[in-house]
Amino acid sequence: MASVRQIRSFNRAVTHRTGALEDSYLGRGRPLGHARLLFEVAPEGSDIASLRERLGLDSGYASRLLRALETEGLVALQSDPADRRRRLVTLTDRGRAEREAYDALSDDLAASLLAPLSRSQRERLVAAMTEVETLMKAASIAIMPEPEDSADAQWCVASYFGELAARFPGGFDPGDGGYAGKPAETAGAFLIARLHGRPVGCGALKPTGHSTAEIKRMWVAPEARGLGVARRLLAALEDAARRSGLTRVVLDTNRTLSEAQALYRKAGYRMIERYNDNPYADFWFEKTLGPE
Repeated sequence: MASVRQIRSFNRAVTHRTGALEDSYLGRGRPLGHARLLFEVAPEGSDIASLRERLGLDSGYASRLLRALETEGLVALQSDPADRRRRLVTLTDRGRAEREAYDALSDDLAASLLAPLSRSQRERLVAAMTEVETLMKAASIAIMPEPEDSADAQWCVASYFGELAARFPGGFDPGDGGYAGKPAETAGAFLIARLHGRPVGCGALKPTGHSTAEIKRMWVAPEARGLGVARRLLAALEDAARRSGLTRVVLDTNRTLSEAQALYRKAGYRMIERYNDNPYADFWFEKTLGPE
């Protein structure tokens, strides 16, 4: 397949030109994996489990990398005083100095990529890299079911409510209107979209009858917008409805949420008459679900 061959060729070109294959990345005496992990430790320290999840490392490999960095005196490992089950990693003074050295060398490497090119070629390369980074983020989004009372689900819903309160002219009260702020009376589905382990979006499906379900709480974090997350969440909720034997989904939205209205119309939803008492709703939509 031509697209697969091109991606593999691109990967080979990048790993070769950036020195990712060298035992001593950027001449600092350690492979890229060690340097990358050192770079990812936050200035205030990082939770090891979250760090491992963000980088997609299994626990054994991450432990070996951290032990190597600890042996070099670059990081310190300790239990979180607030929660002994959590392990933290922080940079030592030597570790901070080493990361500064990597930063300077990384800048030099980037400059060396641009130097041989003309101005127009540099602009094309940077634009292409920006596009590749955006699309790779989009490809890294994972959407999975989540209990609606989990910490991440509650964070997503609270962020969603906060955005509605800021955008609606009269504010937003989660206790008003339909399903807003209330648990579903019938089992449905709650989905969370994650980017490198971090929650960046959510959506809920609540069956309202033998054949119909309502979609609510569709939200995407500002930093993940433009990656197609809302479209994928909507499609995943529709798939969940199909798997439950439902043939119709409905939803409502406020007039200020023009981007949501555009999303629903593009996804095949059509406007219908009011079906609920949500005081914040201005438009109501439905979609008949066909086969996947």
